[in-house]
Amino acid sequence: MYFDEAKIFVQSGAGGDGMMSFRREKYVPRGGPSGGDGGHGGDVVMRVNPQMNTLTTFHHRIHYRADNGKKGGSANKSGAAGETLVIQVPPGTIVRDAETDQVLADLVRPDDEIVVLRGGRGGRGNSRFATSANQAPRMAEKGEPPVERWLRMELKLIADVGLVGVPNAGKSTLLSVLTNAKPKIAAYPFTTLEPNLGVAAYDEQDIVLADIPGLIEGAHMGVGLGHAFLRHIQRTRLLVHLLDGASSDPIADYNQINVELVLYDEKLQDRPTIVVFTKMDLPEAQAQWPQVRDKLKSLGVEDVMPISAIAHQNLDVLRNRIQQDLSNLPPTSWQLPEARAVYELPEDALSFDVIRDVSGYRVLGKQIERAAAMTYWENPEAIMRFQKILETTGVSKALLDAGVEVGDTVHIGDFELEWSD
Repeated sequence: MYFDEAKIFVQSGAGGDGMMSFRREKYVPRGGPSGGDGGHGGDVVMRVNPQMNTLTTFHHRIHYRADNGKKGGSANKSGAAGETLVIQVPPGTIVRDAETDQVLADLVRPDDEIVVLRGGRGGRGNSRFATSANQAPRMAEKGEPPVERWLRMELKLIADVGLVGVPNAGKSTLLSVLTNAKPKIAAYPFTTLEPNLGVAAYDEQDIVLADIPGLIEGAHMGVGLGHAFLRHIQRTRLLVHLLDGASSDPIADYNQINVELVLYDEKLQDRPTIVVFTKMDLPEAQAQWPQVRDKLKSLGVEDVMPISAIAHQNLDVLRNRIQQDLSNLPPTSWQLPEARAVYELPEDALSFDVIRDVSGYRVLGKQIERAAAMTYWENPEAIMRFQKILETTGVSKALLDAGVEVGDTVHIGDFELEWSD
């Protein structure tokens, strides 16, 4: 089964905890603090692998977590950084935040990559807190907690040529005779339920063709999996529009497909297109070919090509036309996006909210919650430092203004504290 959408959970690595230790050597009675910093947590990176062509992997594995940083050591030794987690995706993958639907990256070129999550900062060792007034600090800092998010991925095939048309127009058959592809083929509509790719070698030039499953009326609104198919047309340089020679009204089919393309993406009306009339091996196709040709000319379509994929009629002419038209086009006729790194607006360090509920008071704020998570609560000096943070950031004043009293419970992140003077 072909997969062109997936949703995964990613988590960066937590920073390693800082170390609290003191230099202890013979004849050095007051060696001073020597606790090292914790290592940086591993980042989560998405990188294009040109050998991949579907998102199938992400339906077998959903959760991805980077390595945590290691704890700092004595003698000012820093902990090892967590290894970066590299998630490989096929070319043409759009990465979105699953919650906000924000586009984070459009990964097209080989080795394009994006950092979707930064690892947590390593906690500082006690040597980093030494001052002239406190030369032997008995406190360190825990590593920054990991960051997590759900991502939604959408794949848009990257092909030189897209074969479009109504169901059963002969797209899969044509793909099979022009390329090395072996799609499922049968004489009934909707045989093709997933896009197929094939590669044709013309004069030492490889051309990638995509068989886009048949479009029906309302495809631009998602009818009949329309969105799932139409997205793959956006990144083709050239379209080959197949008219079913056995259809009762090929002109109506032609207009219907064009309408669906334009309603989905207005830019598709300017995409170079070769119009092909198929199944010329059938008597009914041969009978209505002159009338269809004349009608298309009246619509401004001068060069319509009659072919038969089964009888290999005019296939060499079609191959040469495809090659010639592609050679006259730029390498990418659609706009090639830049791979974008994730830049999040920095949250104000003083941004927080204080709310009151049945359990007491709750302080909500990204920075203050992280400061709480990085505090060694079993260490009195670390607790005093956190109290200073509350005062400096204005949290203490906000709690007092909200009516907090001695003995009340205050929740900050996952921690439950008792308010005191």
